[in-house]
Amino acid sequence: MPAVDKEFTVGTLSRLVQINSINPSLVPGGAGEAEISRFVASTLKEIGLDVFTHEPAPGRVSTVGILRGTGGGRSLMLNAHYDTVGVEGMPEPFSGAVRGGRLYGRGAYDMKGSLAAQIGAAKALKDSGGRLAGDLVIAAVADEEHASIGTADLVPRYPVAGAIVTEPTALDLCLAHKGFAWFEVEITGRAAHGSRFELGIDANMRMGRFLAELDEFEHELRARKPHPLVGPPSLHAATLQGGTGLSTYADRCVLGIERRTVPGETEKQVTKEIQSILDRLRKADGRFNATLKTTLVREPFEVKPEAGIVRSLEAAATRVLGRPPKRVGDTPWMDSALLSSAGVETVVMGPAGAGAHAVEEWVNVESVLQLAEILAQTTIDYCSPSAA
Repeated sequence: MPAVDKEFTVGTLSRLVQINSINPSLVPGGAGEAEISRFVASTLKEIGLDVFTHEPAPGRVSTVGILRGTGGGRSLMLNAHYDTVGVEGMPEPFSGAVRGGRLYGRGAYDMKGSLAAQIGAAKALKDSGGRLAGDLVIAAVADEEHASIGTADLVPRYPVAGAIVTEPTALDLCLAHKGFAWFEVEITGRAAHGSRFELGIDANMRMGRFLAELDEFEHELRARKPHPLVGPPSLHAATLQGGTGLSTYADRCVLGIERRTVPGETEKQVTKEIQSILDRLRKADGRFNATLKTTLVREPFEVKPEAGIVRSLEAAATRVLGRPPKRVGDTPWMDSALLSSAGVETVVMGPAGAGAHAVEEWVNVESVLQLAEILAQTTIDYCSPSAA
């Protein structure tokens, strides 16, 4: 089996963390992915991969490296994002220092450790001198922390049979995760002086009726039979804006809702559930005027345990870890859903650590090296002619 260059892999991870790649869609003035793209492109070229860059929006750059196969095998994408959230309050955001087996800094866990493991796996395969039958695609993508324009842009450009999204899972095998839908409910009333109740229609009061109904519905959602890996669906009232002054009837109130979905739920279904509450309130009050708008939908993800990519990854992880990895689900949304929706059999596995989006973030170095070895062995099995 190919040997992972440990010094190279840890050094690559440290340098990745030292590069500021804060997502500017989350933090105005954030550095974006241009600098880290140049580093990743240079590193992938040095280890012998064909390298391409793509810019789905100005300054938002994804980097792709391809280890070409001889043909006749399945192609595999290893996918990791290299944008990060902000660093406010962090004592050492771009350290990349290793202490006690942990490498510290923003993105170390979420998810530059994963990207370093992918690059380490590609180098191990290249250094071994063996040839894969199918292509290995290393995808370092932009913007996952905001709208996932990076992976969305790459999916049609690089058709592959299988994909491993290396979001951190403590080396567990993640077979499912939740999706989400964002909604905006706008209720309109009529502005009037606070002393003229006969003229005013209070949009805020009417929103209160809807919120009371929504609270009951949220409890009903969480009482539904849970998905075996990710639990029940849920929702929350995320933002609320209404009114212009204490002596004025509010003529407009706007509510933002996030609805977390489980595998098997559809956009049509979850929209209909909320619309039915509004319709019921409108029927009870002819002056209840509300509109529902969908602003963003990301589908939930689930892969069958018998899928080829799951079998290959599970077998490789068992060899490296000396035990079968746990099969789990997760609650956050990931780019795996975009790949799966495009017909790519996809699974999720990444390193161990803690502190995603927190003031102290670290990744377990040994788990990064184990992941690199697991990915290399998975690639050999999945991209072989016999597996195709």
